[in-house]
Order: sequence, then C-alpha cells, then structure tokens
Amino acid sequence: MSVELVTSSTPELVEAMERLIPQLSRTAPALTAQQCADLVAQPGVFLFVFRPDADAPTGAASQAGPSAQGAGTAAGAAAPILGMLTLATFTIPTGLRAWVEDVVVDGQARGRGAGQALVEAAVAHATSIGARTVDLTSRPSREAANRLYRRAGFELRETNVYRYKQS
Repeated sequence: MSVELVTSSTPELVEAMERLIPQLSRTAPALTAQQCADLVAQPGVFLFVFRPDADAPTGAASQAGPSAQGAGTAAGAAAPILGMLTLATFTIPTGLRAWVEDVVVDGQARGRGAGQALVEAAVAHATSIGARTVDLTSRPSREAANRLYRRAGFELRETNVYRYKQS
C-alpha cells in the first residue's frame, strides 16, 4: 500500500472524488475537475491519497467491487485511489497549525490500514513543515475512526466545538 501527496489534479483524482465524497458526506457534492484542480493548488492545503498494492491478488483493489471499476489497474498501472485525507495548514500568532479534514476510505477497503497510513503520512508532513499541532474532529458515533486516531497518537481534548452556519 502507498500514500501519495497529490501535486496536480488528474481525471483519476476527479473519479476518485466522485466515489469517495458520497461515502464521506451525504450532503456534499462531488468536486468537478476545476474544483479538484483548485483544491490541489491551494497553498497550505495538502491532499493525500491511498492506494493498495497494485500487485496484490486479493488486496483491497480487487475486492473494492463495482464502485472501483474504471479506476482499476492495467498491467504496469497504479492501483486505484481508495482513500484520501486533506491536511490544512495555517499560520496564526502562536505558530503554524495543521488540521486534518475529510478522511475517507472506500467502504470495501476499510479495516486494512488505509486510514492509519493516511493519518501517519499527514502527521509526518505536518511535522516536517514545522506545525506545532495537528488537530481533527470526529463524531463519537464513528467508533472505528476514533480508535484509529487514538492509535495514531491523538489525544481527546476537552473543548467545545461551535459552528456558525451561513443562512
């Protein structure tokens, strides 16, 4: 398996977004090709993608089912994108901070280390660019995700999270 830092948008990335975003959010629409390009081009925003081993005969790619069709592997081609994570970084008066957002792994590939690999890659990248902290939020009902974040070294903070919704 591998985790890659995306440096440019491709048709494969757009297709992966079409498959993965509905698994992440029931209300967020998939990104268009232009929106994918804009996302990847943002300074301080880093998109990581997960691919299973291309040569694994019974790996996540071959078990991903119909949702992964069209992103399959041909001889010598890379394995399909089956997960993604966005790392947003920003500088504030107390230093460079990082925030993990939109972690999603294809349903058929979950439980095989993809989420762990994505989180570890994001934390390593944040550390390498000097981020003082890496934060994230996760609903309590996402039990597997919360276990993953604890295993990756995240600690639960006692805080309140507020959201202002534009009308």
